[in-house]
Amino acid sequence: MHLVPPRVSRRRALWGLAALLAVAGLLVWWLRPFGAPEPSGSLTFSTGVRTGVYHRYGELLEQALATDMPRVKVRLEPSEGSQQNLQRVAAGEAGFTIATADAVAKYRLDGKPGAERLRGVARLYDDYVQLVVPAGSPVQSARDLKGKRVAVGQAGSGVRLISDRLLAAADLDPARDITPVSIGIDTMPAELEAGRIDAFFWSGGLPTNAVRELSERYEIRLVQLGDLVERLQGSGTPSRYYRAAVMPQDAYARARNTSAVATLAVPNLLVTRDDSSPELTERFTRTVISSRDRIGHEVHAAQLVDLRTAIYTDPLALHEGAARYYRSVKP
Repeated sequence: MHLVPPRVSRRRALWGLAALLAVAGLLVWWLRPFGAPEPSGSLTFSTGVRTGVYHRYGELLEQALATDMPRVKVRLEPSEGSQQNLQRVAAGEAGFTIATADAVAKYRLDGKPGAERLRGVARLYDDYVQLVVPAGSPVQSARDLKGKRVAVGQAGSGVRLISDRLLAAADLDPARDITPVSIGIDTMPAELEAGRIDAFFWSGGLPTNAVRELSERYEIRLVQLGDLVERLQGSGTPSRYYRAAVMPQDAYARARNTSAVATLAVPNLLVTRDDSSPELTERFTRTVISSRDRIGHEVHAAQLVDLRTAIYTDPLALHEGAARYYRSVKP
């Protein structure tokens, strides 16, 4: 029987240990790109009204971030919508948020405080503009809203921004030709059902739960807005972010529409500030892309988040950390 000298056995054991440590090191490097330290601390994510898509998306993203960045505590802060979200991030009151591209363009165009510090993280999904009326309403277009009580969104929302533009494109003065009601999607459905308003505007991913739930207990119809798209697109710089779109008939299966509904859509952007940590922003971006399918099971619009288009955050420049992530996954 051939015996291995003790010195050789120890040498082989040391080689094996060294190989094991090398593999472990590679694994850590792979899990933490470029040896970046594990992000820690806290951040605030400004979402939207509690019954809207922004807030539900934020809740699900928070769960994904808890797994991917366990040392970072995320706090969700509901808001009135895009315009208030941008104000919070620009002022450093929130670290990340979602806002529509037209709201971002207007914020920058108006030279609002901190506008120059806003940066893009990802293009997410498109919001579809929805004009909802009772099924028996005579309203067939936005022009028919004259003299009606119309919920146009809260003052700090992207809905207010786009509803005012749509009414102007329909030759209606939002302050004189309708009775504007400044409420959000959290109360719009109940107000329509109770007959206290005649219609409401909403801009959100498809389907928006609050609208879907309303359609299941009350007969509603979605009004086409396609006849205003061309005029709206020609009305100024922020309006170039609107595109013609079609809501499928089954977007709200219980709504009393007999065909698809022509409307317009606008991209949603994930936004941060220029002084957000590059390491944190890179990991945040990674989680947004990798959690798409999980979040998409509950927020259908999130299924449209696409790595190929996420990098296009016009009118905002990409944050350094987000750009770092996109470079790391470039084929």
